[in-house]
Amino acid sequence: MSNQQHLKVTIELWQKGKWFLAKIPELDFIAQGRTIEEAKENLNEVVRIQFTEMREMGTFEDYLAECGFLIKDDVIEPDIDIIGFEKHVLQVA
Repeated sequence: MSNQQHLKVTIELWQKGKWFLAKIPELDFIAQGRTIEEAKENLNEVVRIQFTEMREMGTFEDYLAECGFLIKDDVIEPDIDIIGFEKHVLQVA
C-alpha cells in the first residue's frame, strides 16, 4: 500500500448561524469554519489526524470496513453510494 491514498466520500455542507459545517456522513466526521472552504479544509485535517491515529493504533482498516469502505490499491471508496438527499415534512403525531 502506498503512502498516499485517495478517499472517495460525500461531503455535506451546512450553515449554522455564521458558521459553516462540513460533514462526511459515511465516517461521521465533522468540522466547522467561517467559510465553506475553511470548513472543508478543517474537515480534511480532521480526516488526516483521525486516520494517522488509527494507523498508529492498528485500527485503520477495521474502522473503514465497519463504515462500509473498501481499499483498492491507493483508493478508499464506499461499498455503497449516497445517491441523493430530499427534504420532507413528516407527520409524527
